[in-house]
Amino acid sequence: MVDGLDGAELDRRIRTGTLKDLKGIGPKTATAIAQAHGGEVPEYLATLEQAYADQQPAADDVAAFRAALRGDLHAHSDWSDGGSPIREMAEAARALGHEYLALTDHSPRLTVANGLSPQRLEQQLDVVAELNEELAPFRILTGIECDINVDGSLDQTDELLGRLDVVVASVHSDLRADRRAMTDRMLAAVANPHTDVLGHCTGRLVIGRKQRNGTQRPRPESDFDAEAVFGACVEHGTAVEINSRPERLDPPRRLLGLAVELGCEFAIDTDAHAPGQLDWQYNGCERAVECGVPLERVINTRTAEELLAWTGAGS
Repeated sequence: MVDGLDGAELDRRIRTGTLKDLKGIGPKTATAIAQAHGGEVPEYLATLEQAYADQQPAADDVAAFRAALRGDLHAHSDWSDGGSPIREMAEAARALGHEYLALTDHSPRLTVANGLSPQRLEQQLDVVAELNEELAPFRILTGIECDINVDGSLDQTDELLGRLDVVVASVHSDLRADRRAMTDRMLAAVANPHTDVLGHCTGRLVIGRKQRNGTQRPRPESDFDAEAVFGACVEHGTAVEINSRPERLDPPRRLLGLAVELGCEFAIDTDAHAPGQLDWQYNGCERAVECGVPLERVINTRTAEELLAWTGAGS
């Protein structure tokens, strides 16, 4: 918002105390802007720096793990329930040093998230193709976060799924189904030849989303036979997602350790719905290091060409 003001207008608003009249700027932010504009270190920043001065820097092994990631395979735009255009998401990923970003907006069944009908997904593919010409060598990978239906089928046409670079399959409904039903549902999705990544497998929320009455309730894990599902992931070449969203951090450590033990491959993703959330991959890397995930089994450490050879895109 401030970048859009010329110098004279910014000076006038600081002088008249009207910065906070601008959208998204409250009193605390207005004070920090005014102090920074005057060449000072904002008091709020100084307080934070002092409070966290004793914290240790990122562990070398976690930092190295994060540095090895070449992209993110789960991100949303304003075409579904994200808050930013595709270009902004891509430019933010590029600024973080990524070589690619998979655009995985929701499938049609998830109407609450403005899921993409086949027609809208086809339109999005054309938009991505144009952007890739402009942003090269950075690449937006075509993709979808496809809802896993109750019968285990995927919520999009086979023809369109076959045209995509990356398919993340996730359960978003009937999360309290009994263990047998949920296991069968996930096994069918993992075995689908179009499925590349099993998204946030337990569906849990460790930090609950705000309810209508203002309370926040965590959501427990779905009940399924994790050994059978992760074994199927190994058998069918489907990666298990390490979801880096702070409210998900899915799978839990005990299940992530089991997936490592069984030989799964992994995708460390942010499930970002805004540009700033693309920086959350550190959360997933930290958990990967804690649970002994081998770096060579993380598919988004690969180049785009190697990754697409693995997913079979275009084959």
